Amino acid sequence: MPGWNNYKAKDRVANIVSTLSNAPLIALFMFLGLNYYFLNGADFIMVTLVSVCFAVVIPSMIAYAWIRNKKLELDMPNKEDRLYPLFWILLSYLLGVIVLFTISAPPVITVLMICYFSNTLVVLLISMFWKISIHSVGIAGPVAFLIYVFGYPGLISILLIPLVMWSRLYLKRHTRNQVIAGASLGFALTTVQIYFLIGF
Repeated sequence: MPGWNNYKAKDRVANIVSTLSNAPLIALFMFLGLNYYFLNGADFIMVTLVSVCFAVVIPSMIAYAWIRNKKLELDMPNKEDRLYPLFWILLSYLLGVIVLFTISAPPVITVLMICYFSNTLVVLLISMFWKISIHSVGIAGPVAFLIYVFGYPGLISILLIPLVMWSRLYLKRHTRNQVIAGASLGFALTTVQIYFLIGF
């Protein structure tokens, strides 16, 4: 039936978008892309290894171990289940900031890691009381960074925000207020940090 097929197609697209917009995967794309843009040779390899280790590999391992140990859904739909892994992921980002600063990584890359740390800290605090959309925060922050780095061409990345918000709403993982708050918070916090730490 046409209606049923259309429903299945939307369901498939929503799941793909939701999976691809997981914070560690977005972080992987961001650090690989920006490191390639700003660095080359040995510097690219060193900074990328550090970035990916502390922003992708360790957070992914923490989340996977927690989900497997507690037999949770991949999205951890209950806000209480997110607090413990978010705390340890926060420490991973903090270590990433320290190591990037120590090896004299480009300021843009270090600030990006700082944004992952501070945005996650705010998400952790909010998650104690309310289930804000981590997916929305996780896409809006990087979009703000892409706009800063690439200017007008980076504006095209804004289209990713409503797409991710739609996927989370369609899959009934969040309410409209939760995805709007997440996107607004991620974009605003990142923009403010860029302004104060780098300048325009």
